Formats: sequence, C-alpha cells, structure tokens
Amino acid sequence: MAWTGNVLRVNLTEGTVSKEPLNMEWARQYLGQRGLASKYLAEEIDPKVDALSPDNKLIMTTGPLTGTMASTGGRYSVVTKSPLTGAIACSNSGGFIGAEIKNAGWDMIIFEGKSPKPVYLYVENDNAELRSADHLWGKSVWEADKLIHNELQDPLVRISCVGRAAEHGALYAAIVNDLHRAAGRSGVGTVMASKNLKAVACRGTKGVGNIKDPMRFLQETEKRKQVLQQNAVTGQGMATYGTQVLMNVINEMGALPTRNMREVQFEGAHKISGEAMHEPRESDGQPNLTTNGACFGCTIACGRISTIDKGHFTVKNKPEYWHASGGLEYEAAWALGTDTGVDDLDCLTYVNFLCNEDGVDPISFGATVAAAMELYEMGVITKEHTGGVELKFGSAEALSWAAEATMKGEGFGKDLGLGSKRLCEKYGHPELSMTVKGQEFPAYDPRGIQGMGLAYATSNRGACHLRGYTVSSEVLGIPEKTDPLSTEGKPELTKAFQDATAVVDSAGICVFTTFAWTLDDIAPQIDAACAGDWSTDYLLEVGERIWNLERDFNLRAGLTGKDDTLPKRLLKDAANVGPAQGQVNRLDEMLPKYYELRGWTPTGELKPETRQRLGL
Repeated sequence: MAWTGNVLRVNLTEGTVSKEPLNMEWARQYLGQRGLASKYLAEEIDPKVDALSPDNKLIMTTGPLTGTMASTGGRYSVVTKSPLTGAIACSNSGGFIGAEIKNAGWDMIIFEGKSPKPVYLYVENDNAELRSADHLWGKSVWEADKLIHNELQDPLVRISCVGRAAEHGALYAAIVNDLHRAAGRSGVGTVMASKNLKAVACRGTKGVGNIKDPMRFLQETEKRKQVLQQNAVTGQGMATYGTQVLMNVINEMGALPTRNMREVQFEGAHKISGEAMHEPRESDGQPNLTTNGACFGCTIACGRISTIDKGHFTVKNKPEYWHASGGLEYEAAWALGTDTGVDDLDCLTYVNFLCNEDGVDPISFGATVAAAMELYEMGVITKEHTGGVELKFGSAEALSWAAEATMKGEGFGKDLGLGSKRLCEKYGHPELSMTVKGQEFPAYDPRGIQGMGLAYATSNRGACHLRGYTVSSEVLGIPEKTDPLSTEGKPELTKAFQDATAVVDSAGICVFTTFAWTLDDIAPQIDAACAGDWSTDYLLEVGERIWNLERDFNLRAGLTGKDDTLPKRLLKDAANVGPAQGQVNRLDEMLPKYYELRGWTPTGELKPETRQRLGL
C-alpha cells in the first residue's frame, strides 16, 4: 500500500502518546501528506480557533512515496492553522527526517494540546515518548540538535526543531530539520513552540514495505529517474546552480521585485546569483559555494552548501559560522538581497545561516525588513526605534543587525517578528506590506508574470510560488510556453498547476521533479506503490479535491473572496523598466474566469454542486 497505516497521536497536555490506524477511506480521497493531513486538520479543529491556542493542532505528515525508491521521496509536511495568515498552513520540507518518520512506521504524527513544560518527542520505530526539553529551551536549532544527539548517542537520529525566534513568538518561525532544511513558511514553527514542543527526534529502521507491485514500482521509478537525468533543468542546471539559476533570468525579464517591490530589476543581481556563488572571492580565493547537496532519495541535488569568508565583517570574530552549511536558494537570496537592496553575497549567506540556526522563514523575514527599510526611508521608523541603526536599503550592516535582533527577539527585532502586514499596520502604512492574506511575496513580480499574480491572490496559504508555479510555463516554457505579459489562458493555467501541485505535495516527492515530469510520469509510480487504481485523471480529481478542502477551511475560518487580491502597488503602480515596463497586474481580468473554472460563486464560495462532485 506504501502507506504504513499508522498514525501517532501525541496529547501534549496529558503527556501521552498513542497509536491509531490511518483512515484509509480518506487516504483514497486525499492520497497523503498535504492532502490527507489537511483533511485530518479540517475534521479535528474549529477553523476559527486561535492558531496559538492549545486547541490548534500540528501534524507532521509523510506521503505514500516518502521513504521509497522514488526519486526525491524524502519530503514531509507540517500542517496546522497559521498564526501569520489565519488560514490553513502546509509547509513542505526535504532533508531526511520525512523518510526517517516513514521508516519508523508512521504516516503522520498529530500533536494536540499544550505541554505544561518544554518537551521533545523521541520516536524509535514503534516506541515513542515525550522527554524533558528544559535544557533545550532557549537554545538555537543548532545547539539543540547537538544536545539531543549527544543525549541519544545515535548519530543517525534525525531531528526537526524550533529555535529561539519561535520561542519569542516571531509569527513566521520555521521548523528546521537536518540543520538546514525547513518547513519554512506560514509560522508553523511558532505553533510548535506555542505548544512547548521543542523538537522531534526520530530513528526508523523498519524500512518502507507494503508496496503493491514491487517489481513494477522498481521499473517505473527507474524509468522516471532517467527522465530527470536527461532533462536540462533537473539533470544539469539545478545541480550546478540550484534554484539560484533563476536570479539573472528573472532579473533580465523585468520581474525581479526590488526594494519592497517598488522596482522590477536589481542592478546588483549578478553579484548574488548562482553564477556569483561559483566565482572565487578576491579576499581568500575561495568561492561562496562549497558543494551541492541532495535530500533523501534525490537524483537532482539542488541544495547549496556554502562557506563565508572568515574575514567578512559578519563573522570576523565568530568562528562558529566559519563552517560550511546551508547556502542561499533563490527565494532566500531574493528576499534577503534584492528586496532589501543588499548585494553583499557573504552577508546574505550569514543571514541565511542565522535563519537556519534559529528557525526563521527567510522570505518573510527579508520582505519584512524591506518594508521596514521603506518606512525608515519615509521617516516613519527612526533611529530611536532601531537603537541608532540606519535601516537603509542597500545596507549589509543594517540587514545583519536586523537578523540578529529578530532571532533574539530583542528591541526592534520584536517588531520585525510580527511580519510585514502587522509591522506596516503598527506604523500606519498598511499599503507598504507586500502580502496576500498576511504572507509575504516570493521572488516573482506579478506585473511581469501575469499568471503568478492570479496564483498569489488565490493561494490557500497566502502569497506563495509553490502552490501554482506558472513561472514554469510563462518563463521556462514547461510544459509549454505562454506569454508572461498576457492574461489570456492564465485562469486555466493557474488551476491546472494548483491541482497538479497538490498531488505532488501529497505524494511525498519534490515539486522540482515537475520541471521534467508530468502527472503522466507520477501516476504510474503511485499506482504501482499504492492499493487501488491511480490514473492521471483520478489524481487530478484528488488535487482538485484537496484545493477545495483547503479553500473551504479558509472560508470557515473567516476569509472571503475579498482576500483574493494583491497589494495596490502591484495593481496600480506600473513596472518602471524592462520588458514589463508600463504593466500592472491585471488580476481583474483573470479572477472571475478562475472562480468559474473552480465551480465557485462570483464571490469565491464553493457552489453546492462543486461540494457534491468532490465529496466535500
């Protein structure tokens, strides 16, 4: 079946753990991981619950292909209600802990309630217990990871952990696993810390069996690995440059949001690009990029491992940052660099290290700093707020200071931990927050890529590129090229990407495979692994069901169609340079048609016939 059939339920209030069977009827309808855990969450909590109350639940979940021989089969997700957006949150991570949870014999772990004192969960195959984390509270992710490994005396234990930022209540705190992979977006780490849950440590040696047709599964997965290997993006480009291959490409087409999205091209993009990471520094002759890295079962290996110049001002007297660690991905390099106007590669790498060390989403952090810099430029935020620091666009010193303050939750760092929506509201300029549903934008300007505007506006977890990556078609021509400056066909394109991505996120594999694979490549692998019949058409129905389940959760939580919008800057202020010069995002041309395709009312609610068709 590929599923283990087991759910581990952890009642933190009572300090108990229990085993229960996976709801296989739901698994048939929602597949696993994102879809299945979202179904559990929607059934078990009131969507109107305070995200940081004990009544919210947090689910760590795997997919049926997690831990198998399918390429990139190392993914897991964290599903909860977001404190940042008030919407459903599903944050996906790679690394190794997802496969470890599955190898220990669990499809998902459901955390409920709140522990009266700090604890961590230790899982070793069938055995699970809560242990005191008093000695871990107040420690960074890196410190806690080392302490837990020393305590358990097993180097093969895999750990997911929150850092000090989550403990201090930063609303976009992440859950970091394997030191530098993360369930990064929507504040899932903040929810975890609110439950006094510091970490999950897991060791699994049971393996993943129960495959429906092992020989066919072996053949199908091997065939698709060859497809990945022979593709220019997944076989060459991403291994060499990672996602950072996009920095110069997006900049040249005038869709790189710059200085809080006021501009669409960054003059310093070439200094912080994937190519720049390969170039030897003048100071020590070494490149920023030390090597690439891969998650469990991955044949793409897009991960970046970087080393900072020991003489750089950020680490000159801090030898704890002289080692190689998780380097810049495209989204982090954009948010920390382009959006703040900083083109110092080693500074960005240092701040990225801090985000990994203390568990912070670099996208939301960088975008919040960018908003603060614009407020500083306007004179709304002053040196009195920042303790004397000049919070100017382009200042590497200001960026590194802001990161340190946010991780520690000190002074103005507490304001930065609110996220840009609440920060801009606090200082009287909500229009400067570049967010949808309270979550900060990623690295694609929707004035230059029209479909992404619709994808951002309708995303169920707030602004997100990974819910419907129309960039693949509009920029890269995958699976076919569409005009990024045209709105024609974008509602159909966005819906198709959203539904397909929901399937990928629920299967336990990485969305980057879809640069080479279509659902016609994924369906045979799922069908060989899982009980039942899993055709491409049925998987598209599953993806549509998942999308509408999430939408329904959000509507019941109090969101409406009015939240499916973009900041006025992107709808009213035209792009200033580049191919998109003079363009705004024309969301109003796309949204009505999108609602119609979804089977929703003109105000964005699910029609009764849509509910009936999808079994909601």
